[in-house]
Amino acid sequence: MELKGKKINFLGDSITEGYGTSDEDHRFTALIEKKTGAVCRNYGIGGTRIARQQNPAEDPHVSENSDYCFRALNMDPDADIICVFGGTNDYGHGDAPIGSFDDCTPDTFCGALNTLCTELAERYPAARIVFFTPLHRAGENNPKDGGEGPTLKTYVNLIRQAAEQYSFPVLDLYRVSGLQPEIPAIRELYVPDGLHPNDAGHVRLTDIIVAFLESL
Repeated sequence: MELKGKKINFLGDSITEGYGTSDEDHRFTALIEKKTGAVCRNYGIGGTRIARQQNPAEDPHVSENSDYCFRALNMDPDADIICVFGGTNDYGHGDAPIGSFDDCTPDTFCGALNTLCTELAERYPAARIVFFTPLHRAGENNPKDGGEGPTLKTYVNLIRQAAEQYSFPVLDLYRVSGLQPEIPAIRELYVPDGLHPNDAGHVRLTDIIVAFLESL
């Protein structure tokens, strides 16, 4: 796909918002725009999750209405491409249960994926809708809820499953980004806090995302 002139909506969390970069010009959406000539719209909000928070957040920046299903309805409607990049906060500090793929509300993670995919397909029937899996993060193999809950890879696999169900392409950043902060050299160079890529990490993301989108 030729990206020049395409309008791309990026729905995401703090990584999309650019937390960890030196400024907005160094986040991957700005770099993609500069590299390809696409119009990149950044809908990243730090701390937000795909699923709805059961207990409202104290931070007004991350309100009870900040789940992806709610926000997807408030993006510009003329996009040619929709990129959904989330799930790490659902693992890290989300309080919604996993649920099952029979769920059809945003109150569980599986239900939120169903709701989000349906909303996007109905709102943007002519657009290419794609999902990015979460990146690796420090401590990702520690189960939630006192050692009895899911690991990050559970969320990665559910995103893959939902995208397949709705026939949406997946950029599996968990598998192909090369950003594994458990390796000290990689963490120092690209992901200093173990979660958020820095300027160099966003350059790496840019190259991977552009190659993926151009392949569609």
